[in-house]
Amino acid sequence: MRLRLPAEHPAEPPTGYKIARPVLSHDGARAAFTGVSLGGALPYRVLDDASCVYGRRHRPPARLCDCGFHCVHDRTTAEALLCTTEHRGAVLLEVRVLGAYIRFERGFRYARQRVRTATVGPCDCGAAAVGLVDAGWGRPGWRVLTPACAGCTGGRTSVSPAGFARLAGDGLRMIAAPGGPTGPGGGLPPETGLTVHTGLGVPELVAEAALLQARLDWFQTQLARLGERGVGGLEQG
Repeated sequence: MRLRLPAEHPAEPPTGYKIARPVLSHDGARAAFTGVSLGGALPYRVLDDASCVYGRRHRPPARLCDCGFHCVHDRTTAEALLCTTEHRGAVLLEVRVLGAYIRFERGFRYARQRVRTATVGPCDCGAAAVGLVDAGWGRPGWRVLTPACAGCTGGRTSVSPAGFARLAGDGLRMIAAPGGPTGPGGGLPPETGLTVHTGLGVPELVAEAALLQARLDWFQTQLARLGERGVGGLEQG
């Protein structure tokens, strides 16, 4: 006798929570996410369908397989995963569970999802992040990003939270978690293609303004250094 799971017909899609790594395509034209464990090699879009990571020809979530998107019911449970060393640079996602799903005690395994919000944590130094920067590793065709404040960005590829949301599309909302006082600027290089866009909320516009101010500080620092070098060259001559 084959046991069947009870069927559910919710009035609206269930909400779940998970952590993921934000990723940027190598040409800087697309933004997506990648999982932190099973399926981490397969970046997914804001609105996307799951596929079997083992290459099998069944439709996720298959009952006798681990395939499909995964999330937990409780936000606090997902936030606790960010405490581990390997997940410190991940972001917290709030998702809508779409299509067929299997309910477990702590969460869902399901066929389709929409990422509604992505909460960006503070920089490694503890200051509030103003952008997502190249973490120094990635997947073929994708750079993994990590939160950073203006002072810790350096010369790495970067994108603001609002810019990431624009590239990801499909109504993604980015939220910056509060951090400690922002460190001294001077390490953020200029970046092309990231401008303030109308229609964004207050948190996104504040993040854009902070990123623009950091770029201005960087330009002023570079001009000051060039001026010092010029003065030194005249004195030596």
